[in-house]
Amino acid sequence: MNQSPRNQQLTIKSGRISFGANRATPNGDAVRVSPALLTGKRVCPGCVMPEGGNLPSAGTSRARSLQESPTTRLARFFSEASPVRIPVQLTRLGTDETSENTVIEYGTPREILFASKLSLQFADMLRVQNSDRSLDVEASVVALQYNGDRTAVAARFTRDVPNWILKSGS
Repeated sequence: MNQSPRNQQLTIKSGRISFGANRATPNGDAVRVSPALLTGKRVCPGCVMPEGGNLPSAGTSRARSLQESPTTRLARFFSEASPVRIPVQLTRLGTDETSENTVIEYGTPREILFASKLSLQFADMLRVQNSDRSLDVEASVVALQYNGDRTAVAARFTRDVPNWILKSGS
């Protein structure tokens, strides 16, 4: 029987519920779920969806908590990027030396990726220092992804920095 969702009826037969879309059950039986149940309205056995009833429309959405940060999106372009959390002081070198505290979110053997509020451009030179100065290096901006007041930045070290990032399994 091919009824429109508006006219589907909730029925219970011998302990089984039969209505709209298939759902898997622990015992492997398929259960049909009515689109009417997806509205959040209470539906009872024997109830028929009224004409002009409020039916949901199909669609998908991502939860805000699952959205990727701009730095995570930028890290996709760096195949060796590993997630890290290293607080650093970042200073833009040149005539207008401005600095800020930020966190390196991803790293490769040659690059660092972080979010910044500084007004950075390609090829800007940066000085990156952690609190104990065990990391004190210059880097050049190689990628930017603007996102409101914070910009996702990738910067490449100007010299070899051995063992600054240790990957598991290496």
